[in-house]
Amino acid sequence: MRAPVCPATRHTGALAVLWQGPPALRAVYGQVKRERMGEYVDVGGVHTWYDSVGAGQPLLLLHGGLVSNTMWGEVTVALGRHFHVLAPERRAHGHTPDVPGPITYDAMAEDTIGFMESIECGPADLVGWSDGAVVALLVALRRPDLVRQLVVYGGLVDVSANLPAMGYLVAEPPDSPALEEFRTRYAAQSPDGAEHWPTVWGKVAHLWKTEPHIALTELHRVRAHTLVMAGDDDLVRLEHVVAMYEAIPDCELAVLPGASHAAHLDKPELFDRILLDFLLKEPVPTMLPIRRAQAGAPTPA
Repeated sequence: MRAPVCPATRHTGALAVLWQGPPALRAVYGQVKRERMGEYVDVGGVHTWYDSVGAGQPLLLLHGGLVSNTMWGEVTVALGRHFHVLAPERRAHGHTPDVPGPITYDAMAEDTIGFMESIECGPADLVGWSDGAVVALLVALRRPDLVRQLVVYGGLVDVSANLPAMGYLVAEPPDSPALEEFRTRYAAQSPDGAEHWPTVWGKVAHLWKTEPHIALTELHRVRAHTLVMAGDDDLVRLEHVVAMYEAIPDCELAVLPGASHAAHLDKPELFDRILLDFLLKEPVPTMLPIRRAQAGAPTPA
């Protein structure tokens, strides 16, 4: 029988696995870094770094919280074979400096809209992971004209849907060993320098403690064809994932077995196959439609 592990220790271990990954995946990170052509664009006072890979239909790739584009790994390579991938790093993330004031999902959504308008890349497909998924949802709600297809991966619409592991994380001080990899990579990439880390961690921890608060009833306004994705061992409660799927009118659902909040790192081949199938192929008529039959039914007068 395994010895019991306290939740905080278990969570710290999970962070280490997330950052390290298998050797083959670390090699992919190096390949992606060499192929990227990063540059800056000024968007509403945010000096925004973005990577650009591939050609064709524009696709916006929105990373998770406290990480940068490198954490997408081979997803960037796979998408770049079919799309013009544009991957902005949000305020205080990666190569993009922090700006005065709090970090909020509203602010990051407005930054993303401004970015899309600045480089004239809409309508585009939006693929968001974790915090990036929340941002992508807000963009789809506010500016449906900018969104062609939408992928909400590891996202949520209310902070109450987080599992307790998130509570353990946000309680950590900025110098905690549990945050070492976040801290090290932040120092290596941020133009603000390592000394700004405690400020950024304070802002992000506050965000994760208090946001988001988007009513499920609001999701009926999403007009883009949408895929909601999660790992079966995600940070987000699975019943919440299903509720989002059921609230979005034109939506598909994928729960990856044996995968975590970082399903694209856990099972990259399966993740890419599901993602590309959604993005590249038209929906097929199903043999026994139930929810989709109801969605397609005439609205009563």
